[in-house]
Amino acid sequence: MSRLPSIRWGILGTARIASRVVGPAIRAAEGSQLAAIASRSPERAEAWAGEHGAERSYVGYEALLDDPAIDAVYIPLPPSLHAEWTIRAAERGKHVLCEKPLAPSLAEAEQMTAACRRHGVQFMDGQHWLHHPRTTDMRARILGGELGVVRRVTSAFAWNWDELVLDDLRMQRALGGGSLLDLGWYCVTAALWAFDAMPERVWATGRYVNDVDVSLSAVLWFPGDRVASFDCAFDLMLRKWFEIAGNRGSLVCDDFPRAWNIDKPRFWIHGGEGKASEHVAAPLVQEVCMIEAFTRGIRSGTLNEDWPRQAVDVQRVCDALDRAARSGSVVNL
Repeated sequence: MSRLPSIRWGILGTARIASRVVGPAIRAAEGSQLAAIASRSPERAEAWAGEHGAERSYVGYEALLDDPAIDAVYIPLPPSLHAEWTIRAAERGKHVLCEKPLAPSLAEAEQMTAACRRHGVQFMDGQHWLHHPRTTDMRARILGGELGVVRRVTSAFAWNWDELVLDDLRMQRALGGGSLLDLGWYCVTAALWAFDAMPERVWATGRYVNDVDVSLSAVLWFPGDRVASFDCAFDLMLRKWFEIAGNRGSLVCDDFPRAWNIDKPRFWIHGGEGKASEHVAAPLVQEVCMIEAFTRGIRSGTLNEDWPRQAVDVQRVCDALDRAARSGSVVNL
């Protein structure tokens, strides 16, 4: 039996997440090859390639996109650059894995996915946790009726910035900053994933510095009298949990974006009488799971339309939440 050729990856930019997380995942994933890195600095590109095992380096992102040997690109650039480089990659026939948030605005997010669809390339946003076996296990518990009728999703994602760094991209609205897009993105995803639906209306309130939400609390109302709520912040201790509650039980995961201990990715099912059962999923690296899922999608020859749709849905809800928080009113979707 002949072996399928590896998907050859290029990375646009030497961001920390590319160095520490996704670059190593590409090298470790079955069927993937870290072929190239691009940077605006020749010294940085060459040094990154040598340190992280990329086969070649390019000065400038265009040069990498013009390489016919590259099949897919990973884009860890600031959100304000995602639309431009996703569209350019799609025009050159490259499949795109793009970091979240997709863009500073819904309009740009829609342009990105439309370009990928038009040019017949796969698009996915970089939410690693969705591709881990633990997420599959939790979904099975929800669909299997163990929680009864699921009516409430509550979540939080926050980390503490002792002193706000105003020139950081997360503190620049034009660059796609703010706790909602940086951290709340995961909480919105969790609600849409758990309910498998879009909310009908949303409300939010935030604390703003430099025209950026450094903390935000939100409520989302879904069809069927279902409600989700979450908070996200740059000024609280690290919290990254959700609870999915039904009329018979609740599912709690205290580290859903990334397991505290990757060798023990756990969650709990709680009953109504103080009893809880712990469940542990396969100890796989979620970023590797994501790369392998993306690779399988490309090799299938059929575009997965759910991935771009789900990413745009999250951006749509975040856009509505931003408008709700700034206007102080409920926003209908």
